[in-house]
Amino acid sequence: MIKLSSSFILSLCFLVSFSQSSKTKIEMIASNWNTTKEATFEKFDNRETLVLKKGRITVKNQKFTNGSIEVDVYANTIRSFAGITFRKKDNTMEEVYMRLHKTNQADAIQYTPIFNNESNWQLYREHQANVLFKNKGWNTLRIEVNNDQAKIFVNNEKVMSIYNLRTDNISGEIGLFALFTNRFSNFRITPKESSEVPEKTKETPTDLNIIKKWKITEAKLFDRKNLNFKNFLKEEYITVTAEKSGLLPISKYIKKTSSGNFEQNTEDYTIAFTNVYSEKEETKLFSFDYSDTILVYLNGKIIFEGKNGFRTKGVQYMGHLDINTNTLYMPLKKGNNTIHCVVIDKANGWGLMGKLQ
Repeated sequence: MIKLSSSFILSLCFLVSFSQSSKTKIEMIASNWNTTKEATFEKFDNRETLVLKKGRITVKNQKFTNGSIEVDVYANTIRSFAGITFRKKDNTMEEVYMRLHKTNQADAIQYTPIFNNESNWQLYREHQANVLFKNKGWNTLRIEVNNDQAKIFVNNEKVMSIYNLRTDNISGEIGLFALFTNRFSNFRITPKESSEVPEKTKETPTDLNIIKKWKITEAKLFDRKNLNFKNFLKEEYITVTAEKSGLLPISKYIKKTSSGNFEQNTEDYTIAFTNVYSEKEETKLFSFDYSDTILVYLNGKIIFEGKNGFRTKGVQYMGHLDINTNTLYMPLKKGNNTIHCVVIDKANGWGLMGKLQ
């Protein structure tokens, strides 16, 4: 028989205690949460639970950088959204949510960055996954975060990897998100140090033809009769940078006049401008996509109008973006040419992407 010293046993007990205490459970009682009128706390199924009708609720005095966050969500077949918000600063944050009514469908779970209080799921088709949810009892959503990457688990099965979290936040508040009412329980946080050797980031190869820099105006309420190209030249513009894919997530850079209410938002617009120099008269192919609506001007004249919003082309139409969706043959004059895009949006992702071949 091997005899263990008392000091070894004490050290072992300390390690076990530390391991167990590293996971923090946030009880579903009002004193732990920054409450809203949309949230109620009640006993259900022998648990403390939170019922959230809509919106977001955050944990009091709790910041999150890296580690895991998990929560149980009661099965729900009625149209609803239930998820976790993390690294929240003001109205910009990361968010992952389950669409329980979409069980076993391609978009049953989604990740979106929230920029200036606006969801952007429409811009990130690659960040959704097919999940088969339980139709009774509790479904567990877990997010494991390491720097700019995250792994998503449902009922202990990995369902999605995110290789580039889109906000610039490295730390912030944590909480829950719901739409059309969901019940939550057993919220847990396990902080961890970042991994020294993270998984290799999957990056979209950069196409040299992609427009990487745009100049954009502040957001304004859209009214077609007020558009006058002469006024475009008097606007103040800021320079912004597109992602490697060419996607420009507009809400990351400017605030809308109304936000956070999905289709109840008003329509806002920005003018996105780029200059093209040509050494001779020639025709070049402009490939682009946008959300929700666009007017494209070349050298002051409208050459394209289109709509690509959620459900604009049918009930199941998502309005995802692809840079090769729309093509225009642009007759360029010798010297400087201007492309102005009036990009109009109501909800679900305000975006623009383009390349000139």
